[in-house]
Amino acid sequence: MSTCCSTGLSVLVTQEAPDFTAQTVMADGTIGDLTLSSFRGEYVVLFFWPLDNTFVCPTEIIAFDKRYDKFKERGCEVVGVSIDSPFSHIAWREKPVAEGGIGPISYPMVADIKQEICRAYGVQHPNGPALRGTFLIDRDGVVRHQVVNDLPLGRNIDETLRMVDALKFFEANGEVCPAGWSEGDSAMKPNAEGVADYLATNAGSL
Repeated sequence: MSTCCSTGLSVLVTQEAPDFTAQTVMADGTIGDLTLSSFRGEYVVLFFWPLDNTFVCPTEIIAFDKRYDKFKERGCEVVGVSIDSPFSHIAWREKPVAEGGIGPISYPMVADIKQEICRAYGVQHPNGPALRGTFLIDRDGVVRHQVVNDLPLGRNIDETLRMVDALKFFEANGEVCPAGWSEGDSAMKPNAEGVADYLATNAGSL
């Protein structure tokens, strides 16, 4: 596992996603064990939030939930992780949204009480909770994209969807996705001619 500079943050892209089994609050509100590798054959977006009942976190969790069907349409499961207990997750789900709760979230919420998962993914904040790490894992269990935000900076969930689209497009077509690419846009062949052809037509819109 490689690390970034002197921060200790792990660079997991191109590597097999660290597997884990942990207590999890499932979509139906029950507690069970979830094993990450059980999703082999599907894409997975694994994301970490710092703590339940905090500030930026509910906005991200609800935003993922509102787009959950869009992830599933793409053959992608969403799994959330924080260092809280499953009972804290349940209490937060049961708390009204108008009071800072999150409601009945449609995807599993993992309880990383021992903080082993956030350490394995290199996203543990120096003060203990997880940073806002997001990992896109392909159908073979390999990390293909990761982004890590500091605690005050909320994620753009539509960008996560865009990355799923980009990965699926590359796998299906063998063409690479340039800056700002979205589904339906032109891509490029991964060679000098492909770059030249793309820039000749699209450089002005970059």
